[in-house]
Amino acid sequence: MKGTLTDALQGADVLIGLSGPGVVSLKDVKGMARDPIVFAMANPVPEIQPEEAAGHVRVMATGRSDYPNQINNSLCFPGFFRGMLDVRAKGVKDEMKLAAAHALAALVSKDELSEEYIIPSMFDRRVAEAVANATAEAAVKAGVARRKRPTPR
Repeated sequence: MKGTLTDALQGADVLIGLSGPGVVSLKDVKGMARDPIVFAMANPVPEIQPEEAAGHVRVMATGRSDYPNQINNSLCFPGFFRGMLDVRAKGVKDEMKLAAAHALAALVSKDELSEEYIIPSMFDRRVAEAVANATAEAAVKAGVARRKRPTPR
């Protein structure tokens, strides 16, 4: 595909930005499909500021803790590594990553789910344990665990 970012976003439903600060304009967002989802993950300055995109997106997420829907590796890695250590996993399999993602998603109930709450907060004390348990279980199922039962916490 050839063209500009504006061309690529024309009619798009979702933008997952992993580039740099301020590279997405309001014109770009307005050119997306109705009710777009924008994950502007450049940190500390996202591809487009949430205040600028407000009113033009259905769901907005960034990597920053001062906005709703913070998507940050701190949600995954402490629990993921804990789960690997608990079963002495000798590698990482895609099934383990998916299990961690599903564990995170399960922490947001249908009653809680909204445009401004699609993922639990990194300060939610349930996150690390849920991710660790899911990762450990998936490692056992994937055959990369050296210990079949997680170490008790």
